[in-house]
Amino acid sequence: QVQPVESGGDSVQAGRSLRLSCLVSGYIYTKFCLGWFRHAPGKEREEIAVIDADTTTYQDSVKGRFVIFKDYHKDTLYLQMSRLKPEDTGMYVCAASRDYCWRRQFEYWGQGTQVTVSP
Repeated sequence: QVQPVESGGDSVQAGRSLRLSCLVSGYIYTKFCLGWFRHAPGKEREEIAVIDADTTTYQDSVKGRFVIFKDYHKDTLYLQMSRLKPEDTGMYVCAASRDYCWRRQFEYWGQGTQVTVSP
């Protein structure tokens, strides 16, 4: 059973950095898509960054500030977040797919980790 489990969320001031982690135990599809999404109050879920064997894609608002990467040996997906802004606030959720990112179909979802950025 694949179950993503996120960690690393915190309350920080604008300009600081955070690293989110997502342990994806049992996930054998090393070429396929993993991603980070954000739920913010009053907003629909947003795709923040996704990665597979061929591509890495970022939401425009986080380009140059966030980096998504994987450690295969640890079965872990990361999101390195720098120069955080108040608008980055939200619940960050990790998702895993049994296909490449271009399909944007994710079968496995975590519960999320909260990031709060104060001015």
